[in-house]
Amino acid sequence: MPMNRGVLRIDAAAETERIVRWMKENLRGFHRLGGVVGISGGIDSSVCLALSVKAFGPERVLALLLPDKDSDPISEDLARALAAHYGVTPVLEPVTPALEGFGCYARRDEAIARVFPEYDPSAGYKAKIGLPADLLDAGTLNVFHLTIVAPDGEEKSARLTPRDFAQIVAASNFKQRARTAMLYYYAESRNYAVVGTPNKNERDQGFFVKYGDGGYDLAPIAHLYKTQVYQLARHLDVPEDIRKRAPTTDTYSAPATQEEFFFRLPYETMDLLWYAQENQISVEETALAIDMSPDQVRNAFDDFNRKRRTTEYLREAPLDMADLGDPVPEAD
Repeated sequence: MPMNRGVLRIDAAAETERIVRWMKENLRGFHRLGGVVGISGGIDSSVCLALSVKAFGPERVLALLLPDKDSDPISEDLARALAAHYGVTPVLEPVTPALEGFGCYARRDEAIARVFPEYDPSAGYKAKIGLPADLLDAGTLNVFHLTIVAPDGEEKSARLTPRDFAQIVAASNFKQRARTAMLYYYAESRNYAVVGTPNKNERDQGFFVKYGDGGYDLAPIAHLYKTQVYQLARHLDVPEDIRKRAPTTDTYSAPATQEEFFFRLPYETMDLLWYAQENQISVEETALAIDMSPDQVRNAFDDFNRKRRTTEYLREAPLDMADLGDPVPEAD
């Protein structure tokens, strides 16, 4: 198909039926009775809840709300409204106590304070990390910076060293892993399957936590670009408040969109560029089709390659020595 701005349009009704059929077949294959979905008031989990209800029926779908103390209260409000919209009774399981037990906040804040000694969450300071926003024109590398927000609203930003970045991310990843543990508790106690919420952007570029939100039994939208998820959301009648909300990380105490934190491009632009690269469409044809310069397209392609390369280990199955066969026998 020639490259154009409509290349990612799908038949949302037909795709919904295809996904629902696949979910039903695989649930039977797992010998499970229903599905558990963690809902956050975001577009991906909302679509996955809607698909689960169509596939299994509302009486066999459990919706979990899993906030922590850094979560935006609006997320819970939207998630509750979503569950009611689809006839599902939500269960609230705050994960803050578990995260405090892991030392999630203390470990994270220790690294933040090494960069900004004045940082004090108890005094009202907030923080987030993110990547440079000038990808298309500057082609800058994926070097994270830390931003703190003082109680009076003043912001300060600084580039993170590898040590501080690693500690902040490792501590923050307790959040996704604690939530997955809770999802599996409910799934196993009911003989249900965990329905994962990653889309194609997140899975293939590595925007997930291994054994955290990357842990699930069924991933019904992992083949869909984000803009295609929105197409399904409209067909499935996901509430407009959720469809209009900017996708967020909902991980750090200061607000951060997914674009700011990781992707560096609006979804409408990124999806077209990524489709072009995956389908071996030339830089020149892509640039002409979406009204960009060839250099801008190259910058995006380079960024996709870096993200896939540096996150490849996240998508790998665990290595198993059993694949090498029997142990070396003792010599005669």
